[in-house]
Amino acid sequence: MKKIATAILVFDLMAGLLFLGLWESNGEMITWKETTGKTVTGTQADRLAVPEQTHDSQEEIRKIAITFDDGPHPSYTEQLLDGLKERGVHATFFVTGEHAKMHPDIIKRMQEEGHLIGNHTYSHIQLTPKNREKFKQELIDTNAVIQEITGEEVQYVRPPYGAWDKSFEKELNMFPVLWTVDPLDWCSSNVACITEKIVDKAGENDIILMHDYFDTSVTAALKAIDELMEEGYTFVTVEEILFD
Repeated sequence: MKKIATAILVFDLMAGLLFLGLWESNGEMITWKETTGKTVTGTQADRLAVPEQTHDSQEEIRKIAITFDDGPHPSYTEQLLDGLKERGVHATFFVTGEHAKMHPDIIKRMQEEGHLIGNHTYSHIQLTPKNREKFKQELIDTNAVIQEITGEEVQYVRPPYGAWDKSFEKELNMFPVLWTVDPLDWCSSNVACITEKIVDKAGENDIILMHDYFDTSVTAALKAIDELMEEGYTFVTVEEILFD
C-alpha cells in the first residue's frame, strides 16, 4: 500500500469542553486543551495546513465532508445509511472494533455503498502517556476486524478525544483525521440546535464531526446535509478533502 502523507486538522470546540494538556513525551503525543475556535496546536502547522477555501469560480465544486464516530449502531446507523443513499451522499465512518465485530453486515454495507471506513480504536480508549501500548494494540485489533469484513487495509484513524502519538504513523502506517466543525451532537437532544450549529459553522473543505450512535444525531445530520446541499455543497469522504 502506497504510503500517504498525513494531515492533522484543527479543532472547533465550544468553551467548557475539557481535554488533556499540551504536548507530552518529547513532542510526540498530541493532546488538546479547551478552546473556543479554530486553532492549530503544537507543531501541527509545520506538518500540514487546512486546505484553503476558495469561492472564486461558481462552477467550482464546493466540497465538504461529514464523519460519524462510535458506530455502527444496529438501528441508527442503518437509518443513517438509508438517508445517505437517498441523497447520493458519501460519508466517512470511524468505527470501534467492538461494534464492527458485532455488526459486520453494516460495515459491509458501508463499503458497498461507497463510504470510507476508518478506525476509532476497539473500545473507544483514550490515549494517555501510561497506556500507549494498549492503545496501539486496540488500533491493530480494530484494523484486523475491519479488514476481515471488507478485505481492505485501514489507513485512517480518528483518535478518541483527539489524543494521538505521532510515532504510530510510521509504526502502523495509519494517519489521524481530526475535524474542523464540532456541533457537540453527543451532548444534545435538540435536533434543530445541532442542525443549526453544523450549517452555521460549515464551510468549504470542512470536516464535520458527528456520531451515529444517537437518534437525534442521525436526524440532525440528514437535515444539515439537506441544507448544505441546497447551498451548493458536495459531500465527499475525508480522503478527497485531505489529498485531492
